[in-house]
Amino acid sequence: MNSATLLASLVLFSWATMGAAMNTTTLQSAELKPMQPSEKQVTDAACGHLLTHYGVWSPDSEWIVYDTRSDAAGEKFDGNTIEKVHVNTGEVKTLFTAKNGANCGVVSYSPKNNEVAFILGPENPDENWQYCAYHRQGILLREGPPIIACNLDARDLTPPFTPGALRGGSHVHVFSGDGQWVSYTYEDHILSQFKTPSTEWDINQRNIGISVPVREVKVDKGHKRNHDGAFFSVLVTRTTSFPRPGTDDIQKACEEGWIGVNGYLKTNGERQKRALAFQGQVIANNGLVVSEVFMVDLPDDITIPAMGPLQGTENRMPYPPKGAVQRRLTFTTERRYPGIQGPRHWLHSSPDGTQIAFYMKDDNGIVQLWTVSPNGGQPKQVTHNPWSITSGYSWSMDGKRIAYIKDNSVWITEVSSSKSTRLTPHCSDETSPRPEACVFSPDNRKIAYIRQVQNGGKRYNQIFVCSAPE
Repeated sequence: MNSATLLASLVLFSWATMGAAMNTTTLQSAELKPMQPSEKQVTDAACGHLLTHYGVWSPDSEWIVYDTRSDAAGEKFDGNTIEKVHVNTGEVKTLFTAKNGANCGVVSYSPKNNEVAFILGPENPDENWQYCAYHRQGILLREGPPIIACNLDARDLTPPFTPGALRGGSHVHVFSGDGQWVSYTYEDHILSQFKTPSTEWDINQRNIGISVPVREVKVDKGHKRNHDGAFFSVLVTRTTSFPRPGTDDIQKACEEGWIGVNGYLKTNGERQKRALAFQGQVIANNGLVVSEVFMVDLPDDITIPAMGPLQGTENRMPYPPKGAVQRRLTFTTERRYPGIQGPRHWLHSSPDGTQIAFYMKDDNGIVQLWTVSPNGGQPKQVTHNPWSITSGYSWSMDGKRIAYIKDNSVWITEVSSSKSTRLTPHCSDETSPRPEACVFSPDNRKIAYIRQVQNGGKRYNQIFVCSAPE
């Protein structure tokens, strides 16, 4: 996996492929368009099946990719394989098998190419290097034939470190709309030694990183956990150990998503080609920790340093590149229910980049779907549901609808009218669609999710799909 041949092959492949209302809260109004769509179970093996919140479908909408972690929520990182299942035939193919004591999971497809990215835990783990937030890495796999897998992000734990390499672990890898850049959350092994904040050093805080097919990054092998990477990797957000109350200082950046398939239009008419929306934790004037919607505009060239070295130092986090501009979009600390609320979810925008969706409670304490423009302004409430939303969400590729789970059913909401439609029957808590994923297919015709199903006296996550109305 670490060979120069595999790395070079995948970099060449990546470069070759570059381009490319509901206005009431009554139950009656919630079901203005009753549906009886088909629901289909597509896996049945007596093992775990976990979907990522995004990118579970192949570009042709025929395959769903998943990992095999054993518990329902995927909190145990114990999966050994990355697999895909054909929606129509049920055929299962194994794409990757972890070896040497490592585990793998949290896989997502490129929207353009037959490539997937996922987390790999440490091979040959020992007492000094176990799986954790800063001891994992990204793997990029091209299906081929032949299948080619290699390290996405390089790691260098030997000072003075290497530009383009990171010093910890990446997590939940999300492809950009053109399938070329990859984002993720990141934590830092080097800074994990610092347990208390100080002006003399940074502490380990979650940030957002990206990997870009600029060139292969080779590192010194002075540490046995160092490894090369196929892409050039940098952090693009900046946190602080001492966030000032009432300011835009953040102590955590997480749950990011690319804005638009081709970025977004600024108010001056210029197109920002690449940008990420993310959740940033601020401190309100009353001391409350609140998650707000933030974003960062990204430069075309991410290899140029700005305020400090891209690779960081022995006591400082890696610095964002020149031209990375971080800003806050929502200001909700004075609301009755401030900040992003509800189930864990990653921020996604409409395909045209005009709206970033997120969850927030209304004044009745119900988790609703809201949107905000990347150019700022007041958030818009999209749903007016009588029940709180209980899962992550996804946009249809035509930008008209958003899928999610509430009241133990799969629902879609038409964004322009706020009209919501129940797609699957209400069921018991035990068999309800799970909260981790509810994902539109690229052709807008199907939605994938997970249910727990009894098999041989045990319950296992199984993948289901339902049809979406035209």
